Amino acid sequence: MIMADQKILAASKQHPTKPGHVFKYGTAGFRMNSDLLDGVTFRVGLLAGLRSRKLNGQAIGVMITASHNPPADNGVKIVDPMGEMLEQEWESYATKLVNCDDDESLLEYYHKLASTLKIDLSSSAKVVYGRDTRPSGHTLAIAVADALKASDVEGVDYKILTTPQLHYLTRCTNTEGTPLSYGKVSEVGYYEKMAAAFIGSLRGRKVNGQLVVDCANGVGGPKLHEFLKYLKGKVNFDVKVVNDDVLRPEILNLDSGADFVKTKQRAPPSPKPEPGVRTCSYDGDADRLIYYWTDPDTGFFMLDGDRISSLAASFISDLVRAADLEKDLRIGVVQTAYANGASTQYITQHLRLPVVFTPTGVKHLHHAANDFDVGVYFEANGHGTVLFSADAIQLFKNKAPQSPAQKEALDTLAAFSDLINQTVGDALSDMLMVEVILAHKVWSLRDWAQTYNDLPNRLVRVEVQDKDVFLTTDAERKLSHPHGAQDEIDQCVKKYTNARSFARASGTENACRVYAEAATRVEADELAKQVALIVSHYGGTN
Repeated sequence: MIMADQKILAASKQHPTKPGHVFKYGTAGFRMNSDLLDGVTFRVGLLAGLRSRKLNGQAIGVMITASHNPPADNGVKIVDPMGEMLEQEWESYATKLVNCDDDESLLEYYHKLASTLKIDLSSSAKVVYGRDTRPSGHTLAIAVADALKASDVEGVDYKILTTPQLHYLTRCTNTEGTPLSYGKVSEVGYYEKMAAAFIGSLRGRKVNGQLVVDCANGVGGPKLHEFLKYLKGKVNFDVKVVNDDVLRPEILNLDSGADFVKTKQRAPPSPKPEPGVRTCSYDGDADRLIYYWTDPDTGFFMLDGDRISSLAASFISDLVRAADLEKDLRIGVVQTAYANGASTQYITQHLRLPVVFTPTGVKHLHHAANDFDVGVYFEANGHGTVLFSADAIQLFKNKAPQSPAQKEALDTLAAFSDLINQTVGDALSDMLMVEVILAHKVWSLRDWAQTYNDLPNRLVRVEVQDKDVFLTTDAERKLSHPHGAQDEIDQCVKKYTNARSFARASGTENACRVYAEAATRVEADELAKQVALIVSHYGGTN
């Protein structure tokens, strides 16, 4: 046996996988109780090295996080060279590699992959990696480091980061010194770029009033505090950071954060929200953002990913019109079936922009957004970003303005494209984007909320015998199997006003999700209940 193989075998024995478990790489990578992850993370480190070698030594990212999951969980996922999600074909390689029964079969499949994909195992490779604030992250980072060392791959440990920062650093590493340079390859470089772009995008306008930011007691707290130092003395941005305790890991995501606000449809109980104050929430790894306020008379009002998407699309299309670039750039919005129908109608009829639907999952939205010169995508849960093509960015910077107003629009677009983290949804970057737009429009959250009225909606979880019998088509908006189920759903929807409903299998549980919306809360609840009964009837039968 060659020395390189001996090193991998010896290292693998230090990081065994737990027997009796089957692991599957999904949108979030591998995510589960952290006690199961040591061997999984080691093997992901091996795969990341293979991926780098396959791509001629470009840096690959590895992020250790479980986002909005409870503190006992953790996860690991791979980031491709431009900061995007791992190429889909490689998800199956990851699943097979992690599920190898023993060290010998692991080594056999490792070599089989290298042979099949024509990967030179003696070539150079690089992996950059980071983790969130979970206590298990440190041990799992050691597993990644051991895999890289055993397979002779250069590793750079950025230690504690938000997920979007790791995506950003991966792209910066691969574009450094090229015309596509995305920024300095450091955490400081991220803060400097965001601060300069925020100030440049404001163009002297004032951010109105205080913003309270709930950081879910996750990594976003310390990173937001650090970022704000780069604005001190340069712009007046009154930010109050709450739920930023990372010294007590047991309170991570506890009754706080974007996922809590979105699913519970209310503000975090602590600290008690001040009426009328502009507030937003990150999730545990700071890649989701939800805005909201509370009012003594009208109660809680939430501005989710759909609202952020329409706000960004409106602002950008106005600027593109002012810059006289309408004929040069194609702007589009990407949504999933979970987007509120009122937001789709507002974008298509009021903003007159095309909307494309994709299956749920960031990788699908990101891919579709790339088909536009300016592609806006947000899931309703608050995860999203805006993608600008290289041609669009060049136009912003190089087009000769014909008037002061046109110059103002072009300069704002140039700074705005720098402000948005185009690698992945980024709560900090998206928050700055929203604040810039509100400052330009001189809007309160109430003004923003009045752009359209959400249709009442309901999301129901239905346990089934076998979720895999539920197959979808039309970007997950219709069931193709079991036969007859969609016909029954369609007949049910016809009974209600402005209604729609769909069912899709959960990606992680043996259950189906039923979404329903209608003109009134009572009708939305009734429709969801009726469709849930249909799903229950067909559950586990073909």
